[in-house]
Amino acid sequence: MKYYLAIDLGATSGRHVIGYQENGEIVLKEIHRFKTEMDMSTDGLVWNIPRIYNEILIGIRKAFEQYPVIESLSIDTWGVDYVLMNGDKEIPPYYAYRNERCEKAAKQLHALIDFEELYKKTGIQYAAFNTLYQLFDDKQKGRLEEATDYLMLPSYFTYRLTGVKTHEYTNESTGALLNAKTGEYDYELINQLGLSRKLFGKIQQPGYVIGNLLPNIQKEVGGDTKVILCPSHDTASAFESVDVPENGIILSSGTWSLLGIKSKQPIISEDSMKANYTNEGGVGYIRFLKNIMGMYIANRLRDETGLTLNEINERINESRYSKTFDINDSSLTAPTNMKHAVLKLLNDMPNDIDLFVSVFHSMAVGYKDAIEELETITNKKYQSIYVIGGGAKNVYLNQLIEKYTNKKVIIMPIEATALGNIKIQMKASKEL
Repeated sequence: MKYYLAIDLGATSGRHVIGYQENGEIVLKEIHRFKTEMDMSTDGLVWNIPRIYNEILIGIRKAFEQYPVIESLSIDTWGVDYVLMNGDKEIPPYYAYRNERCEKAAKQLHALIDFEELYKKTGIQYAAFNTLYQLFDDKQKGRLEEATDYLMLPSYFTYRLTGVKTHEYTNESTGALLNAKTGEYDYELINQLGLSRKLFGKIQQPGYVIGNLLPNIQKEVGGDTKVILCPSHDTASAFESVDVPENGIILSSGTWSLLGIKSKQPIISEDSMKANYTNEGGVGYIRFLKNIMGMYIANRLRDETGLTLNEINERINESRYSKTFDINDSSLTAPTNMKHAVLKLLNDMPNDIDLFVSVFHSMAVGYKDAIEELETITNKKYQSIYVIGGGAKNVYLNQLIEKYTNKKVIIMPIEATALGNIKIQMKASKEL
């Protein structure tokens, strides 16, 4: 029996999951879980990269303690964020995508190249945190002067484990630096922005074998294994967990909600641009989807109100509150106080349970609106919604999705990202 290790890092928590085949089914076993949350610093919101990396090592060590022979491991994370490198040295700080630094940079960049031109090249939605804007901000501040590389987060962590620098297609595609049609860096765009071509290495596809663990890492974690590129953007791995019919929509429900379809080709049109739909890389297809605010809002509200999941679940069905707000309002990206931000949008004073009710109704409305846009853009009707990710266990929200969209909701594995990660490893090992 072959064992595989998926290291799945979300924007609020990370997990190490062992996967193997038993009686024709893939079995998943969680080995280690930890928080990845952003820290507030004098530079704004940042990632504590050393802490996250230390947790990665702890989890690998735990995996080897239970499974002495592991066929391979692979790492996925959220998109757009990266670490600047000067040779083998990191250039801090490690900015988080919710950091406010990029709003000004985005406006300055659009003065050079308007968004319509960017969208035609990359097919990527506008979001001020896109890698493109983050790197432009770094250039404006002189942070690129000593940089020899930039590594998206999963590539950075695999570099620390193997000593090999890579650039994986699905995660690179999230940052608006790739040409949507070729799947390679758009060097015309990179030149227009005055970014050094030396930062951008060869694009590798999921399934690529990077190499084995470095000797010092082997000693620290108690074993050796191959390190493989999975679809290193977590949503790309999640999309690999489920086979969806042509009339089906995928909703990856986590910190963010990613709603869309698997498309054979990029879909770049005036309608898709206006609806802010994005064309991100998948394994042999394009993930044509829309980013919608997800469980981040509810998670922040839980911290602020002190309500537990059990308390919310026990009381939420008693509420008759249904007032909604724009779930994608920019004021919700990284407010100091989420409750105050939501109440301001509602222009009302509901109690705390009604506040959660409003969030879930607003999310469902956001999905309904996105599906209507999707059906207009593709000139196609969809019959079902496959819900994957952590949000799949929210029964109340799933009922609202079915009510608002009038589509059949099908609940899929909660650990969809880890499953997709492991499936690609199994394919690379010829087990699938």
